[in-house]
Amino acid sequence: MPKRNSTVVGREFGDGVRDAIEQCGLTQRMLAVVLNWQEAKISDMVNGKGGVTEIELVRVLSYCRTPNDEVDRLVALHRESRERGWLQFPEDGVPEQVHSLISQERLANLVTVWSMNLVPGHLQIAAYMRAAAEKSAKIKPADIDALIHAKLDRQAILKPGRQFVFYVHEQALRLPVGGADVMRSQLTHILMLLVRQYITLRVVPTAIGAHAGMSGSFTQLSFDRYQPVVFIESENSGLFLDDTASLESYSAVLKRLDQEALDAEQSRRLITAMLA
Repeated sequence: MPKRNSTVVGREFGDGVRDAIEQCGLTQRMLAVVLNWQEAKISDMVNGKGGVTEIELVRVLSYCRTPNDEVDRLVALHRESRERGWLQFPEDGVPEQVHSLISQERLANLVTVWSMNLVPGHLQIAAYMRAAAEKSAKIKPADIDALIHAKLDRQAILKPGRQFVFYVHEQALRLPVGGADVMRSQLTHILMLLVRQYITLRVVPTAIGAHAGMSGSFTQLSFDRYQPVVFIESENSGLFLDDTASLESYSAVLKRLDQEALDAEQSRRLITAMLA
């Protein structure tokens, strides 16, 4: 089956419209009858494939009595879906890109992460998360607990049924985030996770010097039903990329990292040596 022409922002938009329809007590078929539309048009809309104008969208949301702030959000997403990529700026509280990333990861069958400075979020323990968040200029102290809760919820996808590949620079494993005791617990936790057959960790050693991933960390999500997506998080924003040129560029980085990194067993032995 060919992969759908559906972007990250399109899926986020579709999920929001689907929720609005369900919350007003209608099925998609019932709404199509009311609006005198083909049911396929509703289906395309809630599956993030577009097919509606902004005026038609507002008509749907008005009929569903969607709250004004949600109408504004969905209209903004509808406009954003015409652009390449999706740039998000965080509001107060847990950054919105965390929630969006979690929703996309749940659809993925392969999650590939390159992390240059920190232990990847999927593998972090709560104490490590807290220590990193307390040093972040972008996280308010009052929001740290909510952020940790969201990140721990994210780890619920670490189950059979999808594959996880982590490329991690050695410096990320040696950086003493939270101090020696936290790092000992963190490295032990990683070793415990690596007994799972669907989790692979490859360390890029400091000794090789310059490496393919120096431009920064990122996550690549691969899907059965959709084209791949790359997510990049910066100090005050999150960016989803799904255009062909970007995907080819980041895939090339991963290919080079695959050549430069220690294999899985060598990486495991390195972490064990750090603990010793």
